[in-house]
Order: sequence, then structure tokens, then C-alpha cells
Amino acid sequence: MAIINKKNEISEDSNDIKNKASSLGIAYLEKAPKNIDSKVINMISEESSKKYGMLVFEVDEILMKVAMLDPQGIDALNTLRFIAEKEKKEIEIYLVSKKVFDEMSAAYSGPADIVLKAVKSFAEDVKFSDDGKINDESSNKEQILKEAPVAKLVQVIVSHAIDGKASDIHIEPMEQDYRVRFRVDGLLHMSLTIPKEIGPVVVSRIKILSNLKIDEKRKPQDGRFRMVHNGNDIDFRVSTLPVINGEKLVMRILDKDKGVSDIATIGLMGTALEDMQAAIKETYGMILMTGPTGSGKSTTLYAMLKILNSEERNIITLEDPIEYNIEGLNQSQIKPEIGYTFASGLRTILRQDPNVIMVGEIRDTETAELAVHAALTGHLMFSTLHTNTAIGAIPRLIDMGIEPFLLSSSLRLVMAQRLVRRICEHCKEEVQMSESLKTKVMKEIENISKEELKKYDLDVSKDINFSRGKGCDECNGTGLKGRLAIFEAVRLTEAMKNVIIEKRGNEMLLNAERDKLGILTIRQDGILKALKGMTTIEEVERVTESRITLEEED
Repeated sequence: MAIINKKNEISEDSNDIKNKASSLGIAYLEKAPKNIDSKVINMISEESSKKYGMLVFEVDEILMKVAMLDPQGIDALNTLRFIAEKEKKEIEIYLVSKKVFDEMSAAYSGPADIVLKAVKSFAEDVKFSDDGKINDESSNKEQILKEAPVAKLVQVIVSHAIDGKASDIHIEPMEQDYRVRFRVDGLLHMSLTIPKEIGPVVVSRIKILSNLKIDEKRKPQDGRFRMVHNGNDIDFRVSTLPVINGEKLVMRILDKDKGVSDIATIGLMGTALEDMQAAIKETYGMILMTGPTGSGKSTTLYAMLKILNSEERNIITLEDPIEYNIEGLNQSQIKPEIGYTFASGLRTILRQDPNVIMVGEIRDTETAELAVHAALTGHLMFSTLHTNTAIGAIPRLIDMGIEPFLLSSSLRLVMAQRLVRRICEHCKEEVQMSESLKTKVMKEIENISKEELKKYDLDVSKDINFSRGKGCDECNGTGLKGRLAIFEAVRLTEAMKNVIIEKRGNEMLLNAERDKLGILTIRQDGILKALKGMTTIEEVERVTESRITLEEED
């Protein structure tokens, strides 16, 4: 087939490679494309690619796009013509730098391929008994676990997770093999599988790194370790759990160099933002964040502390674990195994002359009582609580033994939040809503005041539409990239304080008072952010609970 030379417009400054491409009348590829399909790149074997300095990176019905280091090489061109005839494709040549070519070549050895190579090498070096365990007679078991290739195998899994922006790694024993899944933007995705006999070895290697007992498989264990990835210090919180097919292991990835998000980035808007800003200006009182595990509560608290962080304030935190190091804060890691708990740590903190205190989580009555006491004695107290709604935190604390009159005097603001995935900015497009869907949306937001809508920069009197991501390389075809929070922020009024004292925090009555104030629910906040094109209505539906659905009717 014929070779097509096609010019490509370049927005970057000219360089030698670009000039060479121009003189040859071919395209110049400045950056390596993301997520090259393994079937596509293998149209030219890895061996031939290295020999001739060329590879296929994109294919459609007509064209096969090829990156080359030397488009004038006779042998390379002859090989390319042969492949073109075989595949019945036209060929479009792109000149690339050595750096870009090497980046693209990594697609030959995806994570799964690297793992398979490491597994093969490991299986050749290590003898297994009939039950799949390492034969102790072959060599020292612990030494095997500390050396390559098992160390390489763990390194590949971890590096792949970090590069993929995963927050957690799950290594799970199945009936036939071990499954490795990554949690990205709140959802678990299958990554690769490991042979049944290799899985326990990988788990044991991670247990050694975390200073856990490798021969203890009957009881859960917790540990942590640190590694350097691309120059960044990454901490891993490790948890093991005995399950029916073996031992499940989960690693939480804590990138200490990622930095603390600010309030604007998180997604706090409107009256909720104003109420938060007013609450943190108080000299004393308690601010609570509620929501399920993994809903971003700690991240929001960090953002608030970032605002308060100054030389004039003594800010002390009790955390488990310390997820981010913040210069200027006194951060303390609790250690329950030695008796250093949230409760005992809080007692100590109160003797450290603090202005602001952050307790990672209120888990028991003792911690709750100490937190309330601290809030009443001239300290600004931040903490989290596992409840589904903001209002639900009040009866929960009363059930834990907190006196209603003390709670009404100490509590300033309760916020609930969930995380939704953002629409990818690189492929966002507007979606026309049907009339039936518009009716449902308007019913959901009909009680929201014009003033509140103005704070969100929305005008629902005009035509309203949603947005979505078409899918691109930046978002791996999902149309979604990154996350933001949706909120419900309840400031305590005198009427609410009376309900707490007189009705022991009756949740129904508190919700009625919230509605009178026009406070947005999490769902309403999510819908407004969907209307602003920040997230999708499907994401709001996924993380909120409601009997009303916004899905289209058949």
C-alpha cells in the first residue's frame, strides 16, 4: 500500500526534529499518546520496533499511524511496506524524538505483561510444594521474599497503582487465582490477576515491608511502609484480613507530597461556604464533618485548617493516620496498641495550650465528652463522625451520652459530604435535556431561593442543560476525571438549640427547622453542580439517597 505523508500543525517552538519533519514533508509528534492499545502496538513486534526504530500507535479502518526515529531508513521502510500490504492499510508516518519513542514503547510491556514476566522469573527461581507453598528446603524463605523477582513484582503493582491515581490497592484471593483491583476516583477497577501460587508470596512480601508477621494468617493485621516513587515519598497503610480462600490485603496510598486541597478546589459553594467561613472565625465551639468512610471528610478539615494556619495560632491534630504533612501544624499519630488513643491524646493536647484542635474521628463516648468539653472551654474543635446526614450527628452524639444542653452550647456547624466524579474538562460537551427530565429537575430545586442560585451563578429561568464527557485519552475514555465534594452545611440556630434541649435532638423536628432556613440538601447541592457542568446527574444519583429519581422514563 502507499505511504501517505501528512503535515501536522505545531503550536510549540520550532526545534531540530520539527524542522527535519517539515523538510521531509511528514508529521511531527511532539508528545507520546496515552493508553496505546496493546493489539495496535503489537502490529509491529517489539523486536522489530527496537531494530528499526518504529511502532504503530493508532489504527482506523484506513490508516495505520506509525512513529519513526528515522523515516529515511531503507530497511525500515521496506518492512513497513510489507506490513501495510499484509494489514491492507495506508500508512501515515510521524517523526518523534528518542524520548517520546521510548515513552510510547512502554506500551509493549504493560503492567500485566511486566507482572507475567516477573511471575515467570519467580517461578523459575523458586520451588513450590504440592500445596503451593514455598519449599523451605530449596532456600531461605524470608530471603526469597526480600529479593527479586518478587520485590519487582510488588514494585510493578504499586507503581502501576500510583501512576493510575489510585487511592487503594486490593489484593484478593479467589478460587483459581489472585485478583488485583485499584480504587480510582472512588470506584474499584480490575487491574490484573496473579497465579494462585504466587499471590501468597506477594502478600507476604508486603507484610515484610509493613513489619507484619508473615506466618500469622488467622488474625487481621495492620501496618504501614514508605517508598519513593518518581522522587515523591509515598506512604502505604496496610490491612490484612483472613477470608475463605486465603488472606486479603488492602493498601491505602497516602501521597504526602500531593499537598492539601483548598476550599475552592474541593467544591464548597454558596451559603454553605459562607457558613463555614463564619464558623471557623469563632474562637471556640465545635465543627463536625459527617459522612461514610472515604467521603473526603478529612480532606475538607485539612482545607479549613489550612485557612487557620498562622503563627498566632497553636493548632494541634490527633490523626490515624496522618495523611498530609502541613508545615506549621503540630500533628500527632495515635497508637492504640500502646494506649495512645484519641481520648488519651485529647487529654494531653488540652495541656499543650492549643487554640485549635482537630481530632480525626469521634469513635466513643469518652472522646465525644472530651471534645465537647474542649469546645466549651475556649478551643475551636474540629472532628469527624460517621453518620449519613448532617442532622443525624446530633441525635448520634446524644445517644453516645452527651448532655443535650452541653451539645447545644458547643456545636457551631455540622457538615455532611459525599464525593462525586468530575466531568473531564478535555472532552466536556453540553447535553440537551428532555422536557420530562427538566420537570423533574425543577421540582427538586423549586424551593431553592433566587439568592442561593445567584451564589452558584445559575439562572434557572433560562433554558437548563447538563454536561457530560465524551471520553478521551485524558480520562481513559470514561468522560470523568478527578472528584469534587457535594455538601450539606447546617448551622445551629436558636430554634434548633431548643429542639436539642427540649426534644433531645428529635431528627424530624431538626430537619423541619433546616427546611425552614432553606438549607440545601446534599442532593440539591449536587444537582446545582450538575447544572453548572461540574459533574453528571448520574454521579449525584449514585451517591445520594432519594425516592425520587431523575432518570429518564422508558
